[in-house]
Amino acid sequence: MNEFESRIDLNPLREAVEQVKTEIRKVIVGQEEMVDLLLAAILADGHALIEGVPGVAKTLTAKLLAKTVSVGFSRIQFTPDLMPSDVLGTQVFNLKDSAFSFKRGPIFSNIVLIDEINRSPAKTQAALFEVMEERQITVDGVTYPMDAPFLVLATQNPIDQEGTYRLPEAQLDRFLFKIEVKYPNLDEETQILTQAHQRKWHVALDDVQPVLTAAQITEYRHKVKEVHLDAALIRYIAQIVNNTRSNLSLHLGASPRASLAIMNTSKALAAMRGRDFVTPEDVKTVTPPVLRHRVMLTPEREMEGIGADDVVKQILDGIEVPR
Repeated sequence: MNEFESRIDLNPLREAVEQVKTEIRKVIVGQEEMVDLLLAAILADGHALIEGVPGVAKTLTAKLLAKTVSVGFSRIQFTPDLMPSDVLGTQVFNLKDSAFSFKRGPIFSNIVLIDEINRSPAKTQAALFEVMEERQITVDGVTYPMDAPFLVLATQNPIDQEGTYRLPEAQLDRFLFKIEVKYPNLDEETQILTQAHQRKWHVALDDVQPVLTAAQITEYRHKVKEVHLDAALIRYIAQIVNNTRSNLSLHLGASPRASLAIMNTSKALAAMRGRDFVTPEDVKTVTPPVLRHRVMLTPEREMEGIGADDVVKQILDGIEVPR
């Protein structure tokens, strides 16, 4: 183990993660799992879908995370009448030059918050396919690359049905994580009320300061790639995903993209915890948020009230953990 510990210097990465958490805690009470997964998504260069009922700080946490990083940030409010050009940009005729020029849309940023992503129809959803997978958009045959880092954080409300559109499976698969945000417990909610009462007219968001740069994110991503993953754990990850394709409770299993997501986020989580090697616990932690939006239950299991997380847990419990 000492050999592993001396391979990569992860202290700067770990300190940066703790600094980000400290800044976010100035405003957010609890929600540690959501913050950890969002940071892992940044380090693993992936997008995150945040799902929860209104009022559990989904959008606020995403905004705070963006504020702790010294990069560009834009927010897009998805609505039923939103068009692809409202997201990507459009060609504008310049009378002075008598020529068309491309006016960039709000997707041209580093961290893009898409609020209520399921409120726009399929035509607008499809506008995100290329940019989320390839970090570029193509308009009128011209390709425009995104500046690194590029990260989409999307929120959606699971209880609203009217005026919403189901996200296509192909788009869901482009999200590294689907993070489910729970209600705070009694102590956390008491602390939320106490802080709000003491704050009075003070705007807490003003206290949050940037602690990460784009160059640091690139450096830390390279370090995450170097984190050691044992051959037995590689096979363990492959077994987990392979079992989703033969599970009788699932109509649709996960693709190799899910295997890569588990591997990359396990490395990110290990690095955040100060280790340059992945443990089975890292794999088990990231597997539910990686798989829950990539598998589809059979109608019979849905009628029984069984959720995707329940099936994923059964799969994890049924595979021998490498030692």
